[in-house]
Amino acid sequence: MQTEFVVHTQGPGLYEFTSDIREWADQWSADGVLTLFVRHTSCSLLIQENADPEVQTDLQAFFERLVPASDHPAMSYLRHTYEGPDDMPAHIKAALMPVSLTIPVSQGRMVLGNWQGIYLFEHRTAPHQRRVAAHLA
Repeated sequence: MQTEFVVHTQGPGLYEFTSDIREWADQWSADGVLTLFVRHTSCSLLIQENADPEVQTDLQAFFERLVPASDHPAMSYLRHTYEGPDDMPAHIKAALMPVSLTIPVSQGRMVLGNWQGIYLFEHRTAPHQRRVAAHLA
C-alpha cells in the first residue's frame, strides 16, 4: 500500500504529521513495516519527542547554530549560494539528518513510543509543500 503526504511548511522548523500517517495506516489493519521518504533535498524526516514543544525549538536552534546561513562569515567557503543564503545550509542539514524512516506497524498501528511523533524538519526559509512518500508492506 502506498500513498503520498503533503506537508505545508512556513519556514524553518519541525512540522508534526503523525496523525495523518496514523489515520492512513489504521485503515489497513495490517502488520508490517512503514517506510517514509521525503522527496526533497533541503528538508529531513525525524522521529522526535512530541510532548514538550521546547524540544523542537531547541533542535531548530541547535541546527541553526551548527550550520548557519551561507552569508555568515563561518560559511564563506560555500560555493552553491545563488539560490539564497538558506539553500546550501539546508542541503547540509538534510545530509546530516535522515530523509527516510522505517517504522514497525502492528495491526495497523505504528509502533511508536509514548512521546514519539513523526516530523518533517524544514530547513528553508520560504514556505514549501513537501511531499513524503509512504509505503506499508
